[in-house]
Amino acid sequence: MFAVLILWFFGRNLDWQQVRQSLSQANPIYITLSVLIICLGYLLRAIRWQVLLEPITQCSLKELFATTTVGFAAIFLVGRAGEIVRPMWLPMRDRRVRPSAALVTLGLERIFDLASLVVFFAVNLLWLTPPVGREADFRYVEILGLLMLAALAAGITLLLIYQKRSDRFISWFTKLTDRTWIPKALQNAMTSILRQLSAALNVLRDWRETFWIVFWTLALWLAIAVPTWLVLIAFNLPVTFSDSLFIMGLAALSSVVPTPGGAAGAFHTATAASILLIKNEVKPEDAAAAAIVLHLVYFAPAIFFGLYYYFHGDISIERFRGLISSENAVEEIETDNPDFETETDRRRLTADH
Repeated sequence: MFAVLILWFFGRNLDWQQVRQSLSQANPIYITLSVLIICLGYLLRAIRWQVLLEPITQCSLKELFATTTVGFAAIFLVGRAGEIVRPMWLPMRDRRVRPSAALVTLGLERIFDLASLVVFFAVNLLWLTPPVGREADFRYVEILGLLMLAALAAGITLLLIYQKRSDRFISWFTKLTDRTWIPKALQNAMTSILRQLSAALNVLRDWRETFWIVFWTLALWLAIAVPTWLVLIAFNLPVTFSDSLFIMGLAALSSVVPTPGGAAGAFHTATAASILLIKNEVKPEDAAAAAIVLHLVYFAPAIFFGLYYYFHGDISIERFRGLISSENAVEEIETDNPDFETETDRRRLTADH
């Protein structure tokens, strides 16, 4: 119902005949090229996920790519609730990966994504020229960018503190949750996640691994920023690459709205509004058409690959349904060995011997 309301808000004042005309005049070469680069972006996500998992366990790049596309297809179909698909799907594709390890590394993935997005958005504001008459509006946007940078710095600081003192924190958490009214399974699951988080954060202690995570993250967001720019110029919109970074930032922030269709409605409204904010001369119908195509470019490759792997994989749908139920998800996480041996530990032991 909420999604329908947002979609109505997006299209309530548009001349849909002009929207269709704008869609028909879009440059197909630019749009095709943008789709191909987005496909590369999903591969880059899989490569980065492999690096994030390395301190915990090894994993096949093929299975990571399949799981990534299935997960984003699920987000498009059911909304943000589809986030649970990836940490539960991967362990069925590669038995070396536990659900808690997949869950924790996906959490780190979101942190690196948010960090890159905030940096791209905030730094880009330094040389983004607001249109005449919109200077006051952009001051609020600049304040928002600074607040996001401050929150990002605080979050990274907390993660670094946790990484150094994780043993003490986990011990404190175990004592705090050792209550009769807290289910033992839930306590064990949360403790396992905290241990996996500590292991995953070991990448921050190795400058080479940190470098590669940052490298793949920046490459990934460039593989999103470039298609964004290509789609916009496919509609003959007078935008620069800097403008496209601003539009991408607001579009990405709107994608957290938990509506089906990949934040359908919210994404379109935010994208079209950001185009009109920085370009007064653009028609609302052209901005709307660009937002519709941009949304499809972002998600269409994931839907194609995701459905392919879904129907051609050897996954038991019954087991998957059982895994994503709350009780079984906790049970899967709880069964992780509390004294698990990370890949980092194994390398250290090998070197010692």
